[in-house]
Parts: sequence; structure tokens; C-alpha cells
Amino acid sequence: MHIMPHWKVILELAILWYAIYMFLLFVKGTRTEQLLKGLVVIGLIFVISQQLELHAISWMLAKLFPISVIALVVIFQPELRRALARLGQLGIHQEDIAVIDEVAKAATNLSRQKIGALIAIEREVGLKSYVESGVPIDAKVTSYLLITALIPESPLHDGALIIQRGRLVAAGCVLPLPQDDRALPKSLGMRHRAAVGLSEETDAVCIVVSEETGAISVANAGRLTRDLGEEELAKYLKNIFYKPPKEKMAFRIVKNHA
Repeated sequence: MHIMPHWKVILELAILWYAIYMFLLFVKGTRTEQLLKGLVVIGLIFVISQQLELHAISWMLAKLFPISVIALVVIFQPELRRALARLGQLGIHQEDIAVIDEVAKAATNLSRQKIGALIAIEREVGLKSYVESGVPIDAKVTSYLLITALIPESPLHDGALIIQRGRLVAAGCVLPLPQDDRALPKSLGMRHRAAVGLSEETDAVCIVVSEETGAISVANAGRLTRDLGEEELAKYLKNIFYKPPKEKMAFRIVKNHA
């Protein structure tokens, strides 16, 4: 009998553990998490019915399984699309640190004046369809430009600004709403919901300034982090976009003189 080498067994276990861990991390806090809990309960019922020879229940669950798979694919199509999009990412987009500082400065100034704002920063998943819903700009990102585009007198005030590779490419853009916003507080407006919606559909990061309170929030991976100050916002964005280069270690050979 052929016995698999120990290193292959360890490698397979490590790959499976990592895949399961990443899957659980991805579905945490989403509708899929509740789905998995339901599937576990149904699986337990099926096993118990098999052991107790409850033929009617076993037959019903066996017949419903193929139909349920198709139904789940249709119902959770947005989650599946988002998962496949993230799997297709080839790397981590590093945004220029100067752009991050300009965005944080603009958000802080808008917060002090209680001017509503929604700024989306593209990462690996393209935002072309949302860019096309707004007005093209294509200009270098500065805090003054962002503030000017979002002042209440501007016709672009109610839409979103989209930043790609350090440039403001469009304003007045329409972003998607979340698939299920029941978990969000009712006090949050359309900007916050659109920010969460885009971060669910793509890997973009959205900065939101509340028009009512001036509070700054960030939506990332379908989750909303609220009440950030300028330094906190800059630090939060840098942790996502900026990876400092690793310092190279220099080795010197020291000769011992007798």
C-alpha cells in the first residue's frame, strides 16, 4: 500500500486549514455566515434522521438538496461575484501617501463645516461602471479640489467622488446600495449606505462625511468604521494602502586581528 510522505500530508493540511480560515474570515459578518449556520443545522438533522431511520425526513432532505443548491447560487449571487473578484486580485494596490494625506485633510475640513461627502478610492477591482455614471474630471488629487467638488452649491455635491491611481477621475457618481442594510443603524443616510454597498460589491474604500453631525466614517469590505479624526483617518487609510518598504539588512564581515 502506497503511503503518502509526511511532508505532503502536512502541506495538504496546511492548504486546507488556510483555505477554510480565509473562507470563514470572508463570510464573517455577512449573510453567508447565517446561511452556513442554517446548513449546519440541516446537516445535523439529516445525519440524525439517517441514524434513527426516519425515512420520510431523509427522503425529503435528499430531494430538496439539488434544488437548494441552485436557489442559493441565485440568492447569494452578489456575494459569489465579490468573492471571485477578490480571488482575481493579483496584488495590493499601494496608493501614494500624499494622496491619502490630501483625502484626510479634505474630509477633516468638510467635517468641521458639516458638509456631506462621499469619496471612493479604487483598489484592484475596477470601478469603471460607476465612473461612467458621473461627470469625468481626471485631475490630480488635492484637498482643495475635493472640497470644491463637494460644496453644497456644486451640482456634484450629492454624488460620489472616485479616485483612481492618485487622480480624481469622476464626480457626481452613483454608487450601489447594500444588498441587506438592516444591520446598519436607521440614523445613517444614503451616503453611508452607498459607501457600504460599494465596499460590498468591490474592494474599494469609501470615506463618508455626515451632513448632520460632521462625523467621518470609512467603509471597507462591507464594514463601517465610524467617528474618525484626521490622524485616525490618515492612519486607517495608510494601513490599507501603504506598505512601507522593508529595510534591507546589511551584513559586514569583521576580520579578527590576532
